[in-house]
Amino acid sequence: MIARWARFVAGSYPPLPSALFAVAWAYGVTGLFAAVDPRAPHWRPDAGTAVAALTLAINLLLMRALDDIRDLDYDRRLSPDRPLAGGAVRTGDLLVLYAAGTTALLLLNVGTPAAMGILASQLGYGVLVVAVHQRLRWPSGDNLVLSLLVSFPAQLLLHLYLYAGYLHGTGLGPSRDALPAIGIVVLASVHLELAKKITRAPQPGERTYVNVFGLAGTTTVALVAPVISAVLLFVLAERAGGAWALLAVVPLALPFTAGWRFVRSASPRWPTASPALYLLLTFAGYFVLGLRP
Repeated sequence: MIARWARFVAGSYPPLPSALFAVAWAYGVTGLFAAVDPRAPHWRPDAGTAVAALTLAINLLLMRALDDIRDLDYDRRLSPDRPLAGGAVRTGDLLVLYAAGTTALLLLNVGTPAAMGILASQLGYGVLVVAVHQRLRWPSGDNLVLSLLVSFPAQLLLHLYLYAGYLHGTGLGPSRDALPAIGIVVLASVHLELAKKITRAPQPGERTYVNVFGLAGTTTVALVAPVISAVLLFVLAERAGGAWALLAVVPLALPFTAGWRFVRSASPRWPTASPALYLLLTFAGYFVLGLRP
């Protein structure tokens, strides 16, 4: 089974970029909470932030396992080389991986009860979504908007998990400043979700928001969402002052450059690496803003 898990990781969850994304998310979003919280002028990452990064790295692997189970029929048609669709790993293997990973994550976070409780809710919600889909075939993976809405609480709970860790590390109580901070990162994430699926000519049966909103509509939303996110961050982190505040808008260069290249070229798809690089740069900006003097 361990060999099959290794094949799954290699094919569905490349360790280095996946770990980089998890670390950037944990440190970046925790820094974002500090950047918009006037009660924490001297935040610095600590051991709890490192635990959160490890937690997200494992958690994203577990979510990938559930997504592959849910998308198995689709992958057999359009991505038969994926490990589960190609038979390199079995559904039962992924369920055992999920159970083992869940146990490890809860033990890893036992020192922060609030964060552990939120994490348990998120992991349980993931199982519920897959169980309902397997039983009722709902929601259909072809209904991208509904599927996104159903999956969204898992992402929201992970942001709340990071916020609980931030509060534990700073000794502060909850504040409504967390709400716009979560809105900022969710809007930034919209770009990644839409842009990575933008194509001029979708394949038959391909799941892309272009089939829902059209090419112009999808491109517009993919570019407007990060702008709104950056403006909100600029306003809320304005007290950082001067060049620091520019960190809110610098990452916008990536999606707009990619958009320019896409419009001006005959390329069938949005530049592949740009959406993920944008989000990584955005997380880095959050982190630096959180470290402001």
